Amino acid sequence: MAVPEPGVGEVLVSMRAAGVNPVDSKIRSGLYSDRYPVTLPSRVGREVSGVVSALGAGVTGFSVGDEVLGAVATGGAADDVVVPVASLAHKPPELDWARAGCIPLAGQTAWDALASQRIDASDTLLVSAAAGGVGGILVQLALRLGARVIGTASEGNHDYLATLGVEPVCYGPDLASRLRHAGVTLVFDLQGSETVAAGLELGVAPHRINSLSGHAARFGVRHVGRGIPDPEVLASLASLVERGELAIPIQERVALAEFRRAYEILDIGHVRGKLVLVP
Repeated sequence: MAVPEPGVGEVLVSMRAAGVNPVDSKIRSGLYSDRYPVTLPSRVGREVSGVVSALGAGVTGFSVGDEVLGAVATGGAADDVVVPVASLAHKPPELDWARAGCIPLAGQTAWDALASQRIDASDTLLVSAAAGGVGGILVQLALRLGARVIGTASEGNHDYLATLGVEPVCYGPDLASRLRHAGVTLVFDLQGSETVAAGLELGVAPHRINSLSGHAARFGVRHVGRGIPDPEVLASLASLVERGELAIPIQERVALAEFRRAYEILDIGHVRGKLVLVP
């Protein structure tokens, strides 16, 4: 494809890393065709880090050569990506490209989900897929607020969650019965209906349950966290990662030319942290 040209209020970014997210596979499969209609051939990918290589009309605050991270509606998995400046933040100098490219969508989604609730040290959170891209960020931010966090994950990720300060638990049947005496006050569902159902069975009020897995309407719970980027939030998250106060493990860096393999890994599941595409 020809290198795209940035329009008004946009910049062209030479990609250094592009995060891979479960939502990309859902869009690719057609599951979200109502929200993300696709005309083939279609590009995918919603988060990117890189170097500004061209400016569109009216752009201020950014210059050619700036190191940035940002989110796009689609097309982040490419050598050259057009990004609206309204979705763009400067990358801290000591933050590596790979982790910078994993922040914009996953980080913003986690931030927004948490911001939808009042959380303090009296709360006990149940978070599903707690070792994944969004979940791993969400649980760490919740711990910073003083909350107790219980996270579902496969057994292979339990030790990792424990190092973060999360109490790991296996997902699967009878989840509610295994948490009967845990005192869960908030639920963040990032995986499926099982977690929402468990929260309701434990007596958590629907407005204290936030589902990002597409089950909110079915259960009458909340759905907050679409990853709509806020440059100030992206800058705050990037600063936390740069200072070592927020961990984003990279399970694997995959060459852009091996794009398909990255999504095969993602679709198997049990990814710890993020997969990232690199040039």
